[in-house]
Amino acid sequence: MTDLPKTFEPGPIEARWYAHWEATGQFRPERKDAEPFTIVMPPPNVTGSLHIGHALDNTLQDVLVRRARMQGKDALWVVGTDHAGIATQMVVERQLGERQQKRTDFSRDDFVAKVWEWKAESGGQITRQLRRLGASCDWANERFTMDEGFSAAVTRVFVELHKRGRIYRDKRLVNWDPKFQTAISDLEVETREQAGKFWTLRYPLADGSGHIEVATTRPETMLADMAVAVHPEDARYAALVGKQIRLPITGRLIPIVADEHADPELGSGAVKVTPGHDFNDFEVGKRAGIRPADMLNMLDASAHICQTADGLIPEEMLGLERFEARRRVVERLEADGVLVKVEDRTIATPLGDRSGVVIEPWLTDQWYVDVKPLAERVVAATRAGEIKVVPDSWSKTWFNWLEGIQPWCVSRQLWWGHRIPAWYDEAGEPFVAMTLEEAQAQAGDDRPLRQDEDVLDTWFSSALWPFATLGWPGNEAEVARHYPNDVLISGFDILFFWDARMAMQGLEFMDEVPWSTLYLHGLVRDSAGQKMSKSKGNTVDPLGLIDKYGADALRFTMAAMESQGRDIKLDEKRVEGYRNFATKLWNAARFLQMNGVGASTSIEAPNATLPVNRWIIGEVVETLTKLNRAFAEYRFDGMADAIYHFTWGSFCDWYVELVKGAWDKETKAVAAWAFDQILVMLHPFMPFITEELWHAMGERPYDLILARWPEPKASVDATAKAEIDGLVEVVAGVRTLRAELNVPWTASLVPHVIGGGPELIERLTRGAATLARMAKVEAPVEADAAPAGSAQIVAGGATIAFPLGDAIDLDAEKARLTKAVEAAAKERDSLAARLGNPAFAERAKPEAVAKARADHDARAAEAERLQAALARLG
Repeated sequence: MTDLPKTFEPGPIEARWYAHWEATGQFRPERKDAEPFTIVMPPPNVTGSLHIGHALDNTLQDVLVRRARMQGKDALWVVGTDHAGIATQMVVERQLGERQQKRTDFSRDDFVAKVWEWKAESGGQITRQLRRLGASCDWANERFTMDEGFSAAVTRVFVELHKRGRIYRDKRLVNWDPKFQTAISDLEVETREQAGKFWTLRYPLADGSGHIEVATTRPETMLADMAVAVHPEDARYAALVGKQIRLPITGRLIPIVADEHADPELGSGAVKVTPGHDFNDFEVGKRAGIRPADMLNMLDASAHICQTADGLIPEEMLGLERFEARRRVVERLEADGVLVKVEDRTIATPLGDRSGVVIEPWLTDQWYVDVKPLAERVVAATRAGEIKVVPDSWSKTWFNWLEGIQPWCVSRQLWWGHRIPAWYDEAGEPFVAMTLEEAQAQAGDDRPLRQDEDVLDTWFSSALWPFATLGWPGNEAEVARHYPNDVLISGFDILFFWDARMAMQGLEFMDEVPWSTLYLHGLVRDSAGQKMSKSKGNTVDPLGLIDKYGADALRFTMAAMESQGRDIKLDEKRVEGYRNFATKLWNAARFLQMNGVGASTSIEAPNATLPVNRWIIGEVVETLTKLNRAFAEYRFDGMADAIYHFTWGSFCDWYVELVKGAWDKETKAVAAWAFDQILVMLHPFMPFITEELWHAMGERPYDLILARWPEPKASVDATAKAEIDGLVEVVAGVRTLRAELNVPWTASLVPHVIGGGPELIERLTRGAATLARMAKVEAPVEADAAPAGSAQIVAGGATIAFPLGDAIDLDAEKARLTKAVEAAAKERDSLAARLGNPAFAERAKPEAVAKARADHDARAAEAERLQAALARLG
């Protein structure tokens, strides 16, 4: 046994134990014959640093992994980082900019080499931070989405999908980011409401017989208009369908076409069609017979005006930045007398989630995955129960997205990433292959080939994470052992980016779902329920919380507040409260040591004869049952609640008090065993303090991280439970009574038992010494009615009255309580009126409404408690 310091200081303990665990290989002990348990960490960006969402996500995973390891399983927690194409290229380009350099000053190979240099120097920050959190990953086999083996798997998947007809090249509109000059996915576009304009234009008919009005939020795109559409059933325009319009500024002749996209109730009912720069117009154009190859493009990669294929854009417009072009086009339209009106509008504007610039629909040749057949397999597997979405409230979202899925654009115009394994001849014909040599063989001659300049979407590679990290397409034994994984813990924000794509690729290449359970946790918000953002100044640094309260306190907070289907309102006071919980555990260990209690030598519950010892053994059994059930149901809040209330309540507050001064051999053995069970059950949540206390309590044959999950081989003793629970109920009731009614502890109270029967009297008599010590209660008296001036509690199904005439001034106490009840009720009712006022709910800030609601609930509870106290006095 090692004497513990008086004060619990988590910092040194955490650093020492993590280094020990990792150095001795205890995160992945050799267990070739054990049942496997596998979970993959969502690979954080190599550019990233630990944020509070990471803290939640990885705490939940570590809780599961540590328990599985203690169950004797071959627990593999796959860890690694994502190369994060755009984000990493941004970081390196920013560094170059600080030296007045830019990417294009270098060859592609030289720039990529600089990215690798940056990764070697700065790319490991988040993995070091994960260690501070206590993440027990398989660091010895850490992966990176650009490492040699993983890159080979990515190339293999692309080539195979192409062979299967799932990958193809097509000219389509994409979301184009003019800042990064690359395509991005729909999921990387943020739509925000912005102030804008709505311009109505008059387009003249080519034959001079009239005109047609159209409206637009992007007047500059009229430089590439190719049609005007009207609804086929709109009688106003029936005679105009098929006629030509001569566009202002360019003079281009374009047809009036009938298409259901035009809404007769919206504006004039006629819409301009720019198929090369609008997603809806692209489809209208195709229906009108315009081939994508013939659609006009008026923008270059940086969103400056370029000449269209027909050469009709005026020279003075060429080279203008898009918003400057908008101003110039509007000026020209107004000068030509074809600008009808301008209205202020709020426009839903698409912005790049990283660049923050307005996204342009742009017509380019890109690589696409036909994901619909892949998604159909995922839907079928989920409906068949092969994938269980937890909580089930996310299932509808899961199915809706998969069933409405569109082709996935997987090519990105970047230098950093997995380069697309396609080579082109001089005619532009692509040859998709693993290597240049294989592509040359496909070409069948010595014609020169050049590799595609684009790289793959980062999410294309990370979709292979559950099996490629295991060594696929080689390493068959390891892959077979650990695929499918057991569960995926994920934030709902990457449900489509990552989770769905893993499911699709897993079924396509492994013919099995990647995991049987998909657990989606909530979002961590601030204490007022607001989304965290740097602009609001309400972000929380998890490392700062670890420095202040310790990793164990933060981890327990994350688990305790993770309730299925709900976001987390993170209040630092909760973290502080669980730091106090750790201190309570520390002090309990010191108290046990002072009373000669050390490490238990038994995994099974010791033999016990005393009711209090049989009771605490039963409490362990019940807690373990609750804990195991919560694990099975992925109820992290339920797990934390079970172990917290047993540790703080049953063991520290009651058992230790009940046995105080009676530390015989049996009690020491039971106390040592019960405390060991606490350390084992609590270890997945608070690994550092539990490991420290595990060794401080005595010599151990192994570290706690590798201890066995509890197997008490005992049951609840109903007789002992009834007896001790009865005593606890009386003591708790008397303590509450004393506190509420200001009964001094110098006053002994005589319990008058009304209607309890001889069994209750006998139980209270047997526990008289305990009741006297813990509640200053004398021997029980059987009574038919409560004596005058008594306060009452209900315990053991009976009423117990305590005469208070000699202990307090009853009239004064009644007056005090009456006044307090009235004050609390008045404040409660005032808050209720404010909350019931529609004006308050509509105009007040959400955090003000939330505070008023919380204050109302607190005052209501206070009024109810005080009223109950008053009622005790009769």
